[in-house]
Amino acid sequence: MSRIQPCKPLLLAIAVFILTGAAPAAVPFDQTHARFARVLSNFVANARVDYSRLKASPADLDAYLTEIAAVKSDEFAAWPKEDRLALHVNLYNAQTLRLIIDHYPVKSIRSIGVLPGAAWRELVVRFGGQVMSLDHLENKIIRVEYAEPRIHFALVCAAMSCPPLRAEPYLGARLPAQLDDQARRFLETKAKNRFDEATGTLWLSPIFEWYDGDFTTNGRTLEDYVKPLLPQVSATALGRATKVKIRYTDYDWTLNDLDR
Repeated sequence: MSRIQPCKPLLLAIAVFILTGAAPAAVPFDQTHARFARVLSNFVANARVDYSRLKASPADLDAYLTEIAAVKSDEFAAWPKEDRLALHVNLYNAQTLRLIIDHYPVKSIRSIGVLPGAAWRELVVRFGGQVMSLDHLENKIIRVEYAEPRIHFALVCAAMSCPPLRAEPYLGARLPAQLDDQARRFLETKAKNRFDEATGTLWLSPIFEWYDGDFTTNGRTLEDYVKPLLPQVSATALGRATKVKIRYTDYDWTLNDLDR
């Protein structure tokens, strides 16, 4: 009895199909951060967050965090520096939103956990095959790897005295302009930062005290750093001052909740 032999081209096609089907090409990470853009546009208004609605509809936020967790370390290392920093900042802010809604309703991020600062030490951040805390992401990765003081105006701690949460994600292609804009927005908020010419007092957010060394590299003073970022009238007055003393404003840790 004769046996029909399959033709070689057919065997080759089947083999290619099996091989390509078993190892599909990886989908590149979306550098527009579109899912996070939807979260921010839908739930953030005037730097306040509608945590109640976000808690009820977290699908895009969770999908975005899953996308980031899937990025391979070698793939990430090959990205331009601006793309890497943009992802790290967005990851920090997105995971902070997730942390808040995990515990919502809550009056402050500092109310999470028993010990002071417990929220920042929870192992909730998944990235590069690791699970880490927000504290580790900020202080062991972002601050160390990028040496970029403007990140302190972009990383958000879900409090009223924090820098404003942008209603758009950070993008590598626009990152310098976005960080500059964040710095100016923060420095123009008089409740947080201002110069009192009558008393020669430069009032600054405690952020400048906590991370003083990040702003005073290469012999700069805090006055040197903030003067170009202050509103023009304040910057001019600061430039005229012969003696300046620095004081720090109160920090309001109340949750930046839209429902307040």
